[in-house]
Amino acid sequence: MSFSFSELDFMKPELGAEYTGTGTHFAVYSAHAEQIDLCLFSDDGKKETARMPLPKREGDIWSGYIAGVKPGTVYGYRVSGPYDPENGHRFNPNKLLLDPYAKQVIGDLKWNDALYGYTIGKDDLSFDERDSAPFMVKGVVQDPDFDWDGDEAIRRPWTETVIYETHVRGMTMTHPKVPDRLRGTFLGMCSDPIIDHLTKLGVSAVELLPIQFFPNDRYLEEKHLTNYWGYQTLGFFAPQSRYMSSDKITEFKTMVRKFHASGIEVIMDVVYNHTAEGSEKGPTLSFRGLDNASYYILSPDDPRHTFDTTGTGNTLNVANPMVMRMVLDSLRYWVGAMHIDGFRFDLASTLGRQDMEFDRQGIFFSAIRQDPMLAGVKLIAEPWDVGEGGYQVGGFPHPFREWNDKFRDDVRRFWKGDGGQVSEMAERVTGSALQFNHSDRGSTSSINLLSAHDGFTLMDTVSFNGKHNEANGEDNRDGHSDNHSDNMGVEGATDDADISNARRRRRRNMMATLLLSQGVPMILAGDEVGNSQGGNNNAYCQDNEIGWIDWSGLDDPFLTFCQKMIAFRKAQPELRQERFLTGETAEDGRIEIAWYKPDGDFMDDGAWNDNDLRVLSVYVSRSVLASDAEKMDGLFMVFNAGGDCEVTLPGVNGIKTWERVVDTGADDPFTVFDPESPGMVYRESIAVFAPKGASVPPKNATKTERQRWFHFGRRNS
Repeated sequence: MSFSFSELDFMKPELGAEYTGTGTHFAVYSAHAEQIDLCLFSDDGKKETARMPLPKREGDIWSGYIAGVKPGTVYGYRVSGPYDPENGHRFNPNKLLLDPYAKQVIGDLKWNDALYGYTIGKDDLSFDERDSAPFMVKGVVQDPDFDWDGDEAIRRPWTETVIYETHVRGMTMTHPKVPDRLRGTFLGMCSDPIIDHLTKLGVSAVELLPIQFFPNDRYLEEKHLTNYWGYQTLGFFAPQSRYMSSDKITEFKTMVRKFHASGIEVIMDVVYNHTAEGSEKGPTLSFRGLDNASYYILSPDDPRHTFDTTGTGNTLNVANPMVMRMVLDSLRYWVGAMHIDGFRFDLASTLGRQDMEFDRQGIFFSAIRQDPMLAGVKLIAEPWDVGEGGYQVGGFPHPFREWNDKFRDDVRRFWKGDGGQVSEMAERVTGSALQFNHSDRGSTSSINLLSAHDGFTLMDTVSFNGKHNEANGEDNRDGHSDNHSDNMGVEGATDDADISNARRRRRRNMMATLLLSQGVPMILAGDEVGNSQGGNNNAYCQDNEIGWIDWSGLDDPFLTFCQKMIAFRKAQPELRQERFLTGETAEDGRIEIAWYKPDGDFMDDGAWNDNDLRVLSVYVSRSVLASDAEKMDGLFMVFNAGGDCEVTLPGVNGIKTWERVVDTGADDPFTVFDPESPGMVYRESIAVFAPKGASVPPKNATKTERQRWFHFGRRNS
């Protein structure tokens, strides 16, 4: 079948390949190109069947409409223009380019020297004339229709959010109840066994590591490794093809719909700070060949070279209005067409850079905040990059939330017994106000975490003193060296019962700290079942048993603890407050928060600066109480990283007696306790007390809150 562009003046505002019902409109951006050819291919992408120059240019958008081109059509672009690397231009029509707006990608990138715009073996000023199409992935025209069956965004408040960071393959590859054919896929991710696990655990949102299309890195393939995490995006609109069991992107939509039906939001980890093309010595796959000088930030001193603040070789130029539009169009596409609930932005400090420096009032943040489609979704920043001034924890504007690595590090330090940590621990438990309590931001600005994909798992934090990344092929030089970990006597797995019990208690303490703290908790997939990566703290290239969750080693007691601890958090409004607690008293004299020494006196400067103090006690009440009947509300929490300690339980806000409702040092941490010594907090444990005699939940409690209230022991003794 032969195709030709319509002579009609058919100009659609959308970029990409848009099927109209009778044909397809193609549009792509390039400011410096001289000609852009649309190339059509056979269904398998192996044979080029047509090549036609895009006939229309309006501004810097090149476009054309072809009647009869249907969904499933495979395509790419070739772009002619100046090949002038010293001035930032690297056009080479011998290189087939992926449409930046492609909604689906077909094929696998087959690494070959022909994929490079210059000749490998020579410098990057040379020009390579080989055709890259046989080795290149292609775009596929899509039909946007999908039966969402009434699906709507959940938009759960941040105060009710518990995030679960996970990987599509890592979550499903070894799960015994996920069908073999679905393991490693979107359909496996939303299969009944996975949904059942997540709903029983009690998390409210899954945060998926990158699922936008990314290729494997050449240097990893040469080492027989793979790009497992996916932080090398090439297609910002296309689901990763290796996560699909068929050639239908509707599998991704099916996953989102099933998660929503189970009350779980879907957050995507997105990489808009760089692409898979690397530095000027990288391949020409899409953006570089379309318009290198527009899509990338180039060195102001020598535009032959890319300017890199990401550590990956290039930096996407979001200061360019059309590149910014691409990012915003991508975000809107995932929200509107794919029903995504939120985004976690990798190396988000790069997105906030203007004139090379971070600007919290920059155009990227302003553009998102004024966009009606994006303003209501969850926005999470990884608040750093590798450039100068890139560490910006607490520096992002509302409505962004931020990963808080200070929480991770200080909680690890406190529980492994480092001295002088009580003041830092107090900051983390109350939402890290020093970082976030400004510019009308709330205490949910902090995404609290104990571990994440990058670093030790929770089990490895208590099992290894040092990293063990030998399998990555870099002589254990990669990955962080300062993990604030403690093997507790033996490096790695052990049969020693005492060490195993000590590790179990410390994991309880850290998980309980996460779920008792103000802010938004995030749990790394597998931490709840005791998953280990064998001490590998940089498993980015380990698409194997190192990077996958080991479901055969399921730690049932710890899983049960996590389930109950999450439910406990959900039952306690004191732990889920939007505004920061300052310690000030309300108009009626009620204390919102107060810190105590073990003897019952208030903390003073001497105690805060006591390098030997290992006990932190805090009373927390609700910041707003609606009636006198709720003045018995509040929790008294004791975090004891030292030995056995007798704590004087305070009288506060009319509360005179307490009952213990959580004790991480007990065999059953959620028994209703009545010990002979009511204030005894055993070594390396957390004790949580509720007002004794608070036999009814608050008058305005929901049915679910009432059920949780009684479940956790707030009843007449």
